[in-house]
Amino acid sequence: MPRPCNASSAARPARTADGRGRPRAARRAALAVGLFLVAAPAAAQLPPLPENSRRLPAAPTSALPEKPDFLSGTRVTKPRLYRVGPGRFYTVPSQVAAIAQDGDTVEIDAGLYERDVAVWRQNRLTLRGVGGRAHLAADGQAAREKGIWVITGDEVTVERIEFSGTRVYDRNGAGIRFEGRGLTVRHSYFHDNENGILTGHDPESDILVEYSEFARNGHGDGYSHNIYVGKARSFTLRHSYMHHARIGHNVKTRARTNRILYNRIMDETTGNSSYLVDFSNGGTAILIGNLLHQGRRTDNSSAISYAAEGSRFDTGALFVINNSFVNDRPGGKFLQVLGKPVTVRVHNNVAVGVQTLGVRADQASHNWVGDDPGFRDRAGFDYRLAPGSPAIDAGILLGVAGGARLAADRQYVHRAASAPRRRAGPVDLGAYEFAVPGSPAGRPAASKSRSSRSVATRPPTSPRK
Repeated sequence: MPRPCNASSAARPARTADGRGRPRAARRAALAVGLFLVAAPAAAQLPPLPENSRRLPAAPTSALPEKPDFLSGTRVTKPRLYRVGPGRFYTVPSQVAAIAQDGDTVEIDAGLYERDVAVWRQNRLTLRGVGGRAHLAADGQAAREKGIWVITGDEVTVERIEFSGTRVYDRNGAGIRFEGRGLTVRHSYFHDNENGILTGHDPESDILVEYSEFARNGHGDGYSHNIYVGKARSFTLRHSYMHHARIGHNVKTRARTNRILYNRIMDETTGNSSYLVDFSNGGTAILIGNLLHQGRRTDNSSAISYAAEGSRFDTGALFVINNSFVNDRPGGKFLQVLGKPVTVRVHNNVAVGVQTLGVRADQASHNWVGDDPGFRDRAGFDYRLAPGSPAIDAGILLGVAGGARLAADRQYVHRAASAPRRRAGPVDLGAYEFAVPGSPAGRPAASKSRSSRSVATRPPTSPRK
């Protein structure tokens, strides 16, 4: 029904604009929008950014322009190179983690990056320090309450990065928490975290760690370790220095195939780790050319454990070849073999401070068990052979078993490196081939004949069960 109007209003001229020159309809619309914004609830605001929240526009890089992929109809971008560091466009790694794409490379200037944590979701990334190690000092911070770097992408490589100081509420914070498939870590340093590296369970994943150091990782409750590899297809640890895990294990793995090659894995004077190496669920385990030390304060009597938590695999094999092991714990043991591995072969090892190797006599040969193997400096953890050592020339040449090459062809060089193991004559026992003191690392003595020894040779000891 039309609203009646009085005479005065009808006589008044119509106003089509307000005092500021805006039409009346526009003024009413603006007022309505303002009232809506004031009345809108907090839930209507934009959601917070995810973990990598420091989003910056992409800086110019050396990437090539996009080009069409004629097979899929999509556009692809060439991998980019991002540089991170003080004075650069990106000053901390987390800024690049928010914008990087599959296949990119991130180079991080050496230096200290405090309290910067990140989630890397991209595949085929290369993350490397340049000019030395880039040190990510977490100071108790963690991405997703998991670690300094949470990596969910596949086939990621990490080089020359130092990770320290992460802590989380469940006492499981890691330098790297890996949840993807395929990880390579080299020339890196993990220390004073609750875990050095902690991986997820992926039966198609291959994990490689080389030329790296892990120290003082572990919460101290026995559930966190220097490195903990989940149910992966394979795990390889080589040319690395693992030491002083806090109550937990120096190396713990549930992988199907494990290769522990030419490392220094030790408690040393003050260490209190549990196992030096724990093959929790058995599988194929290969230990060649390692320096192993179990200290007086160790939390577990066995140094190397196989299938302590039950075997997950139909077949299993344990190969322990050319290792140098020293036990300083009263009642300590070299090997603890549980489950029912199909194959056990223990050869060319030196085991000091134990009475037996922990396996059946028919599973071992050409090992030396006793108290004085003729190391250069046992107290100083120098397990190279001195002239006259009974380990010289006492080994057996090994070939391939179960698809695994068993001959020791390298030897550990401190710190976190290795060199070729050059043999002159018969194989020596332990992790080192005898070399004249003062000669370059890895260079054998010109003559190692038995007649040249200054002390009598002790024959290889057959282990007792």
